[in-house]
Amino acid sequence: MGDLIDRLRAGLPDEAILADPDVTASYANDMASFCPAGAPAVVVLPRTVEQVRHVMRTATALRVPVVPQGARTGLSGAANASDGCIVLSLTKMDRILEIDPVDRVAVVEPGVVNAALSRAVAERGLYYPPDPSSWEQCTIGGNIGTGSGGLCCVKYGVTAEYVLGLEVVLADGRLLRTGRRTAKGVAGYDLTRLFVGSEGSLGIVVRAVLALKPAPPAQLALVAEFGSAEAACAAVCDIMAGGHVPSLLELMDGTTVRAVNEMTSMGLPESTEALLLAAFDTPDPAADLAAVGELCTAAGATQVVPAEDAAESEMLLQARRMALPALERVSTATMIDDVCVPRGRLAAMLDGVAAIARKHDLTIGVCAHAGDGNTHPVVCFDAADPEESGRARESFDEIMALGLELGGTITGEHGVGVLKKEWLARELGPVGMEMQRGIKAVFDPLGILNPGKVF
Repeated sequence: MGDLIDRLRAGLPDEAILADPDVTASYANDMASFCPAGAPAVVVLPRTVEQVRHVMRTATALRVPVVPQGARTGLSGAANASDGCIVLSLTKMDRILEIDPVDRVAVVEPGVVNAALSRAVAERGLYYPPDPSSWEQCTIGGNIGTGSGGLCCVKYGVTAEYVLGLEVVLADGRLLRTGRRTAKGVAGYDLTRLFVGSEGSLGIVVRAVLALKPAPPAQLALVAEFGSAEAACAAVCDIMAGGHVPSLLELMDGTTVRAVNEMTSMGLPESTEALLLAAFDTPDPAADLAAVGELCTAAGATQVVPAEDAAESEMLLQARRMALPALERVSTATMIDDVCVPRGRLAAMLDGVAAIARKHDLTIGVCAHAGDGNTHPVVCFDAADPEESGRARESFDEIMALGLELGGTITGEHGVGVLKKEWLARELGPVGMEMQRGIKAVFDPLGILNPGKVF
């Protein structure tokens, strides 16, 4: 321990090194349930690329594991510390280095908060679309590490589609530059995409070139109430098959609707078993909403309420934003899954989750980015009750199994981390796992980068 601290101090200011166990313990884990976390030997908060390189050179020399962290808002345990590790917190590297309206790119450090970047580019008439629900806290580095998504993915896509180039400090301290800042570029293997979603297991992202878009018009939204999840999912399929391109298409099941109703007194009918929210940021959003409203009515909506303006749209979308806080009030703890299925299997997914909830006598609410099939079943349970906690974990696993059976994936945007690594092998198969481990060995031959995660 003393040698580690002394070597770190040789290339870092004193304020960048935290060694008090009471302080380092606060960096031990992210927001995931059921994910073990160890005790870090030290927490380092670098401000420069050279400081990160010094940390990695030191870690390699002493064979000390390194766990990179952002804001620790993740939900898979990917940022959890391991015993004796260096926690490398990148939150102090928070500069927006460049915003270029001609090439429509931003160059940022990993500690930049998503919302801060979004607001900065908006001042230049530009738009950075990826918007995780934790966008006011989560960092760009964390978004890149987990390959995060958000509400706008149905139209604009996920983080991976906006990362053009990276600067990455490798396990031995070398600096690797990948990708480009040009609109096109196909030189060599696409190492940039390889790092997106790698959860800090291949290298430390210290700079990113991000694609931007022109700012879209203000969106208009509608809400449609349904007497069954099946009818709401049929409407989703009709909307997408009809060629519509909503900027947002979200679904809440009856359990979630009732939880939100109880928390906010929104006055939604007790008969509502699913709520569908759609929004458009097109030149004529009212016409798009009218067309979607007709499809919802044809699919069995009991009521369709379009917004008249942006303020009304914001009011309608509040129900979706309240989904998780409302479900968190149901019990003392929650586990949030993020299984993604083909849109055509969305109804089967919701029906299956409801059956799992009945089987285990648990409250499980589902909110979903319905436009891209990404469901978020939220398992509510009493963390102080070992038996109920066990049922919660069993239900969580059964939900992932259901997603795979329906042709989906175990994670659409939260990552694998600790929580889902045993399921990764089931999804990828033995050949896929062999190739993944081979890639890991090339970039991290000593296995010091975020050990115990992903695999």
